[in-house]
Amino acid sequence: MGALQNLIAAIRDSTVEVVDLTAPLTSDTPILQLPPPFANTVPFRLEEISRYDDRGPAWYWNDIHTGEHTGTHLDAPVHWVTGKDGEDVAAIAPAKLIAPAVVIDVADRVAENPDFLLEIAHVREWETRHGPLPQGGWLLVRTGWDARSQDQQAYLNADETGPHTPGISAEAAKWLAEEAPVIGVGVETVGTDAGQAHGFEPAFPCHSYLLGAGKYGLTQLQNLAQLPPTGAVLIAAPLPIVGGSGSPTRVLALVER
Repeated sequence: MGALQNLIAAIRDSTVEVVDLTAPLTSDTPILQLPPPFANTVPFRLEEISRYDDRGPAWYWNDIHTGEHTGTHLDAPVHWVTGKDGEDVAAIAPAKLIAPAVVIDVADRVAENPDFLLEIAHVREWETRHGPLPQGGWLLVRTGWDARSQDQQAYLNADETGPHTPGISAEAAKWLAEEAPVIGVGVETVGTDAGQAHGFEPAFPCHSYLLGAGKYGLTQLQNLAQLPPTGAVLIAAPLPIVGGSGSPTRVLALVER
């Protein structure tokens, strides 16, 4: 058999498992909340057009109302001012949407400190055990934050000083953007940056450095606990929105069992 036939056979006999990393998209899906005077996205909403009735007797369909960066989604370079001359989401080469992925699991540290930041030293420590980051692949950061994804308040975890969610330090974000071989990072939180990243230098360094370098972000991932540290293949399928800064995205992982 050819390579593709072998892949299908492996999926059917569960030699290769398909793990869905996508959060279900509903009106309860948590969304980012920026403080005034900044504008915010709308919550996801379905608006019924017809449902087997006089508006359309044999069909059911809806209009959808959503932001590009709602639920599990991909950030394209043009999303941030540092990448304003870069790719929109429709311009991303299809071959980049299928790539190897590795997982750094810091959930135990985050359980003790919701403001935990991934540092270069953590990545280097991981590399000593599992090998180098994949060329042209994804670095996925498991924090356990997906357990909060059904509760807006718990997910954003905000107080008078702003959100308190884990993320990546400014130094590590710069290194991932400029030196690491990955094409992007994926996280379980509402955005690629930590909750307190508004106070970092620069502010929101994952957005600033990674998107400015032409790399990508995946956010609000789930089920990273089901992936091995290395060996998974990620399929990220955003809508090819012309001029779009991002898109809700179905993210699947292929894992050999």
